[in-house]
Parts: sequence; structure tokens; C-alpha cells
Amino acid sequence: MFHGDRPIYLQIRDIIVARIIDRGGSGSSGDGEQLPSVRALAAELEVNPLTVAKAYQELQAAGLVAARKGVGLYVEAGARLALLRTERAAFLKNEWPHIAVRIERLGLTPSDLFADA
Repeated sequence: MFHGDRPIYLQIRDIIVARIIDRGGSGSSGDGEQLPSVRALAAELEVNPLTVAKAYQELQAAGLVAARKGVGLYVEAGARLALLRTERAAFLKNEWPHIAVRIERLGLTPSDLFADA
């Protein structure tokens, strides 16, 4: 599940971000929804709870989730849209150029790309 190229807490952060963005799939968390507890997510992902706590701290520092005393962590209003903006920008900057080069190298056309869509 986890790759050796990035710290696990950042990979867990990415999993949580994907759940917030997806928000329609099972196990997702949209704006205003409660996140799983540190222990529950650690058990689900089979990692140390401290690693999950560090991922949650990253999200709190970014203002995407907030703790409610005695209740848990919740996704902040507007977090999904903010994440969509940043994730789209990161995709276009980091991933798309490589994909575009490969598409050109393979001689694919837009109709090839969307033939089965």
C-alpha cells in the first residue's frame, strides 16, 4: 500500500485528501464531515497511530481540518474546493507534462484517448 519514496505520514495525508476530494465514495469525508479517529484510521491502514496523528497535524496546519474538543476532527468548510485547486495545479505542473510527452510519443489523438470513455 505504501511506497518507499515518500514518508508514510505524507502518503496517509494523500489518502485523506483523496477521500475529501472524492466525498461521494464509500469512506469519504466531505466538508463538515467527521474524520475517522486516529486509532480507527491507524487500524484501517495498519500503521502506527502516531503516523496518522502526524498526517492529521499536517491537515490541521493547512487549515483543512479542525479539532472539536471532545468530539474529534472535522473537515473544514471549503476544504474540498481548496484541495481541488491545489491538487489540479500540482497535477498540471508535475504529472501532465510527462503524460503529454508520452501521448505525443505514442502518436495518440484525442479520439484515441476518449474512445472508451
